[in-house]
Amino acid sequence: MDIRPIKTEADYQAALKQIEALFDASPGSPQGDELEVLTTLVEAYEEQRYAIPAPDPVEAVTYFMDSRGLTRHDQKDSET
Repeated sequence: MDIRPIKTEADYQAALKQIEALFDASPGSPQGDELEVLTTLVEAYEEQRYAIPAPDPVEAVTYFMDSRGLTRHDQKDSET
């Protein structure tokens, strides 16, 4: 098992390729352990490199309501 930190896009792509090769590894096996370590490293890299900021709460609620065809009046109707 030759695992190193993921520092570049090339490292990231190589890790994804190795994860794909190990995808069916049995948990607890050496290959399963390698898969677990690689997925943890990839997850950390993605959080740093491709972080998705939390939405503005008001915008999130507005989007939710719009996507379901709801209005402010719908909320008032459900309270009574």
